[in-house]
Amino acid sequence: MDSNTPRDQFFWLGQINKASLVVNTQDGLIAQDKAPTFAKAIDKVLKDGLKEGAVRPKTVITFEPLLIKEGGAEITKLHVGRSSQDIHATYRMAMTREDLLALAASLATVHERIIKLAEEHRDTIIVSYTNGVAAQPTTYGHYLLAFADGLARDMERLQQYYTRLDRSPMGTTVLNGTRWPLNREKMAAHLGFKKLAYNAYDANQIFTTEYGVEAGFVVTNIALHLGSFIEDVMQQYAQPRPWIILQEGGDNTYVSSAMPQKRNPGILNATRTECSTILGQAMGCTLRSHNVPPGMPDGRSSEINAMLGNMSNVLAKFNKILNSLKVNKARALEELSLDWTGSQEVADVLMSKYSLAFRVGHHFASQMVSYAKENHILPLEFPYTEVQRIYQETIEGHDGPSAFPMSEEEFRATLDPLTIVNNRATKGGPQPEEMTTMLDMAKSKNEKQWHWINEINVLLKVAEENLNKEFEKWLK
Repeated sequence: MDSNTPRDQFFWLGQINKASLVVNTQDGLIAQDKAPTFAKAIDKVLKDGLKEGAVRPKTVITFEPLLIKEGGAEITKLHVGRSSQDIHATYRMAMTREDLLALAASLATVHERIIKLAEEHRDTIIVSYTNGVAAQPTTYGHYLLAFADGLARDMERLQQYYTRLDRSPMGTTVLNGTRWPLNREKMAAHLGFKKLAYNAYDANQIFTTEYGVEAGFVVTNIALHLGSFIEDVMQQYAQPRPWIILQEGGDNTYVSSAMPQKRNPGILNATRTECSTILGQAMGCTLRSHNVPPGMPDGRSSEINAMLGNMSNVLAKFNKILNSLKVNKARALEELSLDWTGSQEVADVLMSKYSLAFRVGHHFASQMVSYAKENHILPLEFPYTEVQRIYQETIEGHDGPSAFPMSEEEFRATLDPLTIVNNRATKGGPQPEEMTTMLDMAKSKNEKQWHWINEINVLLKVAEENLNKEFEKWLK
């Protein structure tokens, strides 16, 4: 099969007819003396469909007249034990399966890139935010690995969905099977399906309602992760001196038509917008399948495939964003020094080293921060004498050292972002040894993702080659 052949409904109608001919001839449901005529008719219809401007029918009832024209009415024996219900369900599953594999490859590519970026920035100290407010120091690598974990879960959901999708409806006919002894297992194997959609009613009437909803669920989680990342970068564009921006030019940024100073992050806006559009498509999948009895066609929409394709395109744009990020390490460190992101560390040290109750130490640190903000004092400039005074006021009535127990040197070292990061002891923290562990874990997950994708693509390729080989025997 030419790699340029569109793998649309017409293509899969051809594959299903090939498989029907091969399997049913082998099993005696089609006479062997008829098989060459039928095979040549199928082959002619498929080749004609590749001509420029040719019509490529999408349904059984519009495809079959082309077969009759080439092979006569007798060729409708191919339709023994079949229905448009199981044929259409089969090509929907096959096409969605391929779109899902393409999405998996796009997702694995982004996952791989974000891991490499995390490794590059494993020691880049940045400020993290909670509730939109500066919270604690961490590393950009640690931050990126958090998104890598989210994307890995997205891949897990995709793989689980693929397993449910990879079941052949062929041979179930409308919803209760047929009197003909069809070999469903052979049909499934020739069309690259690993299993059967066993219950004939479920295959065409129940699963075809839910499969689009689950596809929407898969892309929704990916879109949420991408959108969250993009918004974090966008927040820096509101700052006069951001610590992370995009490489200017190309499709990344564009200059304002009126304001010379502006470099608008076009690719961030466009990618976020497309994520929102996909969320709308995902909700559409649910709404079309909602409150309809079994057997209705509402949920069986080609928009499912468009949605999966759109998500693949968005991931390609997101990968470009990752490749375009410029991180100013010095500016990121300066951002940390503008706020009291190390204040919790002071409370922690007072408790762990000097046996002060955590809540007392926390209150002291909070009072220190309040005084600093009221008086516009930055952490690195805070007078040690004021530290001592605030502590003595706080400790009154509580157990603990009567005087502030840290030396000035220890106090300032405790506020140092790099020291804070390196002193983390929790598994999964940003400290160097844990970063090594998490990078190794992430790389292992990504390797398994690619192995899964490549393994399935090989299985599908082999199944298609085997079917075409068996079919071509009847053309000779």
